[in-house]
Amino acid sequence: MFKGILIEKDDAGYRAAVEDIDENRLPEGDVTVRVAYSSLNYKDGLAITGKGPVVRKFPMVPGIDIAGTVESSSHPDCRPGDRVLLNGWGVGETHWGGLAQKARLKGEWLVPLPAAFSERQAVAIGTAGYTAMLCVMALERQGVAPADGEIVVTGAAGGVGSVAVAVLSKLGYTVVAVSGRPDEAAYLKQLGASEVLDRSVFSSPGKPLGKERWAGAVDVVGSHTLANVCATTRYRGVVTACGLAGGMDFPSSVAPFILRGVTLVGIDSVMCPRPERLIAWQRLACDLDIAKLGLITHEVALAEAIPTAAQLMAGKVRGRVVVDVNR
Repeated sequence: MFKGILIEKDDAGYRAAVEDIDENRLPEGDVTVRVAYSSLNYKDGLAITGKGPVVRKFPMVPGIDIAGTVESSSHPDCRPGDRVLLNGWGVGETHWGGLAQKARLKGEWLVPLPAAFSERQAVAIGTAGYTAMLCVMALERQGVAPADGEIVVTGAAGGVGSVAVAVLSKLGYTVVAVSGRPDEAAYLKQLGASEVLDRSVFSSPGKPLGKERWAGAVDVVGSHTLANVCATTRYRGVVTACGLAGGMDFPSSVAPFILRGVTLVGIDSVMCPRPERLIAWQRLACDLDIAKLGLITHEVALAEAIPTAAQLMAGKVRGRVVVDVNR
């Protein structure tokens, strides 16, 4: 038996609770991992609270991030005792995830935990930080350099935004953070933001084109925010889009793309190929100031993850939430 958060949906309704789970109930997989830490991401918040149709099979253990040690394996690349890491691949949606003391997974989903990080640090970065790194790598591939101008990061006080601000500033970019929480301005400047703007500047319907300002962008919000970011991006600037906290719609026009040559790059972290994942984690080991993880992260116990998920959905959580599944 092991403890985990189990989400169920039946005639009695939708509910999430910490339960004792028989190991025989673990799903199919060729690697069993003894989980040390998981985390709470926006998708986990949707799953636990039931505020979005994230979970596709019931019952389900949420948790799209896993860091732990291989307990048993029939996969050639995974041996008992290996420290491993998982982000995405549908865990917590179609396959049991990391908010439990054990997980059974496909070995091809796992990557070696970088030597630079402890299990807790790796999960503190998690899918959010790995997604932020994919955004930074996309900006670089498109030729956006620090000398080109300001990079705007929306939803900056959240997990993706916090890591994006920290990484971009360390790489020498001038970062402008956007947040709906004015009390987080000092926090965002500690991470490296040169300026903090209120999200109200971006969240209302705007014009097809606005005054050019951004050389690049990391957007986790979508909807009007993404449209306004595109409308104010400079000639041949690059916008990376990786989230939908403000909505799945995109009420924009073609004007930024055909009149200013703006590039909009979609970032998918869930099914991202393994080679790119490995590069992203290698880059995080070099380009993220580990000391800033202390600012970004706070820890909760497994049972605390359920009420914390509700706070996350209410926009009351700063940065990253690490879950110690063993307490």
